[in-house]
Amino acid sequence: MGCRDVHAATVLAFLSGTASVAGLLAAVLLPNWRQMRLYTYNKNERNVTVYTGLWIKCARFDGSRDCVIYDPQWYTAVDQLDLRVLQFTLPLSMFTAVSALFLCLIGMCNTAFVSTVPNVKLAKCLVNSAGCHLVAGLLFLLACAICLTPSVWVIFYNNYLNRKYEPVFSFDISVFIAIASAGGLFFTSVLLFLWYCACKSLPSPFWQPLYSHAPSMHSYASQPYSARSRLSAMEIDIPVVTHAS
Repeated sequence: MGCRDVHAATVLAFLSGTASVAGLLAAVLLPNWRQMRLYTYNKNERNVTVYTGLWIKCARFDGSRDCVIYDPQWYTAVDQLDLRVLQFTLPLSMFTAVSALFLCLIGMCNTAFVSTVPNVKLAKCLVNSAGCHLVAGLLFLLACAICLTPSVWVIFYNNYLNRKYEPVFSFDISVFIAIASAGGLFFTSVLLFLWYCACKSLPSPFWQPLYSHAPSMHSYASQPYSARSRLSAMEIDIPVVTHAS
């Protein structure tokens, strides 16, 4: 797998990361993190389901799509710890994933349009495409951890609410969307790591994806001083002249 070409793994990673960010955005905006179903024994009334999101709360009667009670200021008065934590972690995860997408795009553009060896004077200031993908993979992995941990915690916290109050709480579709998005971020990071591991032939070290100097200069590297110091003055300064017979 050549690092000088745009590979299908990097393109697939970029598409997977974009879809994961879109899933995170949907999970953040949808008011479907938790349902609280309220039953009534009055035959003249209908049961009510309260849909709780990160920013809004909506109460609906069974069989109706209109909100009887709509609270757009719910984000300021969230009284459930797991949802309060998600208000901070999911936007942070989205920001981290978007930064990783930006780096991944820079790496692909650098691979596609800057295929030649950079100028020696600017070599130490440039990052190669493999370095961009490596950092992007680390950011995708970090975004996955930030998103997955509180999203899974919602499931356990929902069981805690059912034991503390009544079994009327259930987690909704946003939990599954967030967990699936976290899985997409992990898959994206794995793709980028696999692509980077296939680029070990780069002149820069594995842990430092920078151009230390142009590859053409490797053959002109001077010998270390310790090797040259073993030569005598006669061998260094006086050439050996031979005469043909």
